[in-house]
Amino acid sequence: MSVDNFDTSRLTKVFIHLDRLSHNMHLLQQQVGQRPLWPCIKANAYGHGAQVIGKHLLQLGYNTFGVADVGEAIALIDAGINATFVIFSATLPEHSEALVAYDCEPAVCTLEMVEALARDARKCNKRVSIHIKVDTGMGRIGIYPEQVQAFIEKCHDYPAIHTRGIMSHFPRADEANKSFCYQQIETFKRVVAIARRYGVGVHHMANSAAILDLPDAYFDAARPGIAIYGLRPSWTIQNPQVESLRPVLEWKSRITFLKEVPAGTGLSYGHVYTTRRPSLIATVPVGYGDGLSRNLSGKVDFLIGGQRCPQVGRITMDMSLIDVTALRGRVSLGDEVVIIGAQQPTEITADELADKLGTINYEIATAISHRVPRIVVHAQDNERHGPV
Repeated sequence: MSVDNFDTSRLTKVFIHLDRLSHNMHLLQQQVGQRPLWPCIKANAYGHGAQVIGKHLLQLGYNTFGVADVGEAIALIDAGINATFVIFSATLPEHSEALVAYDCEPAVCTLEMVEALARDARKCNKRVSIHIKVDTGMGRIGIYPEQVQAFIEKCHDYPAIHTRGIMSHFPRADEANKSFCYQQIETFKRVVAIARRYGVGVHHMANSAAILDLPDAYFDAARPGIAIYGLRPSWTIQNPQVESLRPVLEWKSRITFLKEVPAGTGLSYGHVYTTRRPSLIATVPVGYGDGLSRNLSGKVDFLIGGQRCPQVGRITMDMSLIDVTALRGRVSLGDEVVIIGAQQPTEITADELADKLGTINYEIATAISHRVPRIVVHAQDNERHGPV
């Protein structure tokens, strides 16, 4: 395995497989055809490392990215990611100066924000592009569909404002029953018809689940998120191509201590686990400070030597304990421990951890701490998979 950015100071690392990212983007691009994809790299690229992911996506030919706020965009621009950043979350007028200075394209749903952007754009002798956010059923941010025409007209009162796009979002595209999604699509089509009369050129709504299951939602651009990282939006996605996604992330550590303990030994804080037999216990330097939830204590396995070994006792901030009694005589200090990933002949997935924690794979990946180094595994291909 060829890697760079190798950090020897920490034994717990995340490995990022860029060839798998290329594969996933190619698969998603095939779904939408010639329409542009605007990959979402917010929340540190869903825990994968936004700089690493952003740079590779640029090499593949993608140059418009979705982020949560202007701070995420600034950090990436300052790191040399020369792209267009669409800001997905609502912002306040106090953010307008930075949005204009860094040429970001914010989602806008208040006239106060339009006015602030226009003011700061005039000061800089610029024209700022915005995307009007419309609430077709998410119930989070956005103006109502019946407000769109008046809102666009108000935006046109400001020469420094370029209403580039209209956008909306699905709350239930990852469910088997798509009836609510179809209602949203029809509502958005009516919004698009209004927007086109005013020269608004880009209309976008599709997330990962919609890209896979709702081709009517593609419109002019699509915004894949979780799927580019090889994680399925849900287990009810109907498109068989979801099975071809490849997880980009692996999370690994190593054994730093081995100790034989007698039966009846309490382990870790609170002694919530007591050995029932003479046991060989391994210590691994990964804990909730690294993003491994304390609520997973005693519920998960790790992979060592291709075998599942149960985590025991409470997960602490920096360390976890594993019962490796079954590997006695075949396990040593420094051996690899897989938290998420494959170790032949078996695999542990983010979905498995999510299921045990009662959450979704998104949270498992994004929770991995910044202190865990993201190590690039070099891609095996150099193809550009961006839209032609």
